[in-house]
Amino acid sequence: MTPANLADTVLSAARAVFETRGLDVALLPAATTVERPRNPEHGDYASNLAMQVAKKAGVAPRELATALAEELGRRDGIGAVEIAGPGFLNIRLDTASIGAIAGLVVGAGSAYGRNDALSGEKVNLEFVSANPTGPIHLGHTRWAAVGDSLRRVLTAAGAEVTSEYYINDAGAQVDRFARSLFAAANGEPTPEDGYVGDYITEIAKEITDADPGLIGQPAEQALPIFLARGYELMLKEIRESLERFGVHFDVWFSEQTLHGGGAVEHAIEELRKQGHIFEDGGAIWLRTTDFTDDKDRVLIRSNGEKTYFAADAAYYINKRERGFDRCIYLLGADHHGYIGRLKAIAACAGDDPKKNIEILIGQLVNLVRGGQPVRLSKRAGNIITLDELVDAVGPDAARYSLARSSTDSTLTLDIEEITKNTSDNPVFYVQYAHARICSLLRNAEEKKVNRGEEYDPALLSHERERNLLKTLGDFPGVVATAAELREPHRIAVYLEERVATDYHRFYDACQVLPKGDEPVSEFAQSRLWLVEATRTVLANGLDLLGVSAPERM
Repeated sequence: MTPANLADTVLSAARAVFETRGLDVALLPAATTVERPRNPEHGDYASNLAMQVAKKAGVAPRELATALAEELGRRDGIGAVEIAGPGFLNIRLDTASIGAIAGLVVGAGSAYGRNDALSGEKVNLEFVSANPTGPIHLGHTRWAAVGDSLRRVLTAAGAEVTSEYYINDAGAQVDRFARSLFAAANGEPTPEDGYVGDYITEIAKEITDADPGLIGQPAEQALPIFLARGYELMLKEIRESLERFGVHFDVWFSEQTLHGGGAVEHAIEELRKQGHIFEDGGAIWLRTTDFTDDKDRVLIRSNGEKTYFAADAAYYINKRERGFDRCIYLLGADHHGYIGRLKAIAACAGDDPKKNIEILIGQLVNLVRGGQPVRLSKRAGNIITLDELVDAVGPDAARYSLARSSTDSTLTLDIEEITKNTSDNPVFYVQYAHARICSLLRNAEEKKVNRGEEYDPALLSHERERNLLKTLGDFPGVVATAAELREPHRIAVYLEERVATDYHRFYDACQVLPKGDEPVSEFAQSRLWLVEATRTVLANGLDLLGVSAPERM
């Protein structure tokens, strides 16, 4: 019995109590939850449902808890129910009920952990969105790992998710990029506001190798070609770097399409209908101060030039018109000021800024080796690139290490630490647990020991088995919470601190395979079900983080 199953049982018992007592069943919530007590002596799970509804029903909490405990005691799988304090229910499951979790996990396989918490919600998830003027750097890499993990977690919770990369291919930065390429191709100094790094020279050479006649051409003729070809090559490199990192985007959305396709003008008309557009000094403004923004924002300047904010407004409205219920933006630490203005756009468009738009801000990443800062990249100037990180530590270590911590805080990665083959390295610790299980299963096959078609769940009665089973039963709830809070790092914490740890403790305490010529016992078969269930949860959890589950290490 998983926590979700038990919660349903508690609610069903509460309905029975209410009906027996002539109380209004409508006072009960549509769903309830149970929690693991901090002190295992208080039971397997606890419920405060009686305390939640007693006052509304006009019954003393402890009286209602007593009636609920009696009704629960008659339900299958419940070993005992105790009342604590003013009306808490401490519930103990019988051994077979907990042991059955292994069968549930194995039966569900790769689908175990998935739930319908966000079913029916259509989400646009935008992340990375680096300018196509240079390689993906370390800050973007954190969002690549976190964003893709969040996509996987939201999908596992039932949402229909579209991952999107917004290509900032309009504005001054692409012009500076073109001028930098032009200068490199002609052996001229980098423009004062240009881009530096060997990658500029490499791209310029690739362009001129294909079209040598560009060298020496006047800037007004050559710059459009350098812009178009350089943009194409840089975007191709960005795509390849992300794909190598295991990050795939469903949509690559060009900012140019907003400016050239009438999307900005359409957005202004839609916002005008809501009554928030005004004109002043020959410019067109959006009155975002109506919705807590610190100042009103210009959409079109008096000279007719469209602002970046105009593109932001058009992009949001475009997303909503594509049918997305919720637009989630993952932005870097230097974009904190965007929160108010983006939410104001949603409000001005007639949407609920608490529901239809979310802005998540991620902090910076520092890379060290042995505690010392890693030397800056020559190829990309003063940054460390995604490709360099993957070359140094591999995609698994990079993804896991970047996704395992809350994005609220600055992250420091030590290359030496995250490549160690020891239990001190979190990604190794979790992957090793999976590989250790696969090794055990291979040994079982060599010994011709198999778990069979079924097992006796009541045999899984050891304290270490019981703890591991309850941990496995928590996985769907962990996934649902990670999705609800937009915190995929909760998956990593669960895998490290609970699944891998509880499995190693179980393995050390409970013999699984027979030794020597010992006969195969029913205990061995039941424990093989538990072992396979643990492998399944480890593999499913690592997949949510975009990390492989190796069979050998």
